[in-house]
Amino acid sequence: MPRFWFGPAGKPITMKTSDILKAPAFLREIGLNAMEYEAVRGVNIKEDKARALGLEARANGVRLSLHAPYFINLAGRKDVVEASIERLKAAVEAAYWMGAYVVVFHPGYYKDAPSKREAVNRVVNALASVVEYRSQLNAKNVWLGPETTGKTSQVGDLNEVLEISSRVEGTRPVVDFAHLYARSGGKFIRSEKDVLKVIEEIEKNLGSWALKPLHIHFSKIEYGKSGEREHHRLDEEGYGPDFKHVCTALCETGVDAVVISESPILEQDALVMLKMCREICGENCIVEQTTE
Repeated sequence: MPRFWFGPAGKPITMKTSDILKAPAFLREIGLNAMEYEAVRGVNIKEDKARALGLEARANGVRLSLHAPYFINLAGRKDVVEASIERLKAAVEAAYWMGAYVVVFHPGYYKDAPSKREAVNRVVNALASVVEYRSQLNAKNVWLGPETTGKTSQVGDLNEVLEISSRVEGTRPVVDFAHLYARSGGKFIRSEKDVLKVIEEIEKNLGSWALKPLHIHFSKIEYGKSGEREHHRLDEEGYGPDFKHVCTALCETGVDAVVISESPILEQDALVMLKMCREICGENCIVEQTTE
């Protein structure tokens, strides 16, 4: 039987205080048990606050992840790559402090590389020093999570993320199903079969350990010729994909998953997804929140 965790990408929007340290208790109170700390504008959290957030998360049974800065391009010019490596190292350190189990990041862009193949090679080579830094920190419990990306200009289709993960120690994919949908022009993630294909490809290429758990981002999404345009709420008609396909496939295969809502209404749609999975898979699929 699979186990599912649900939570928002960032501070809950219905939480009245701006104090991020209050977020774990708030999420526990409303019935959620995961949160992705958003360092997308830069890793600005200090060590004492990061450790305090980790303590609050563990006390409230909330599983933490961390999203690295958007300003990362490991396939770019030398100076851009060097700056990106430092940002990713800072993200790993902050994740280590707070006890986040994965650092989610967008690998980069094709434009400054001579080919898509070379872009992937550049990403892999750049990650070597991040892996070394992680070892120096003794933070091997923090894994690197290259995310499937939503724009056709970005490194990060499913095969590329699988290749990066297979070539870099302690790395496994973060699957954003909305991004896969947008990147394909709405042709992929249209059915349970498509979700099963993603799961099967991960297991075939990396092994079952990469699915324990599978870290997922989800929302509905709007796309254009170049892919992703804008995230949408789950109740908005005319946009995809359908989360029922995701939960049904996870339940059928028994894959554990941490599901992070990137909907504009964050925790409210995380609760919608939790309810949907409870109906599809049963009460026992939802991880009980525990306190220390």
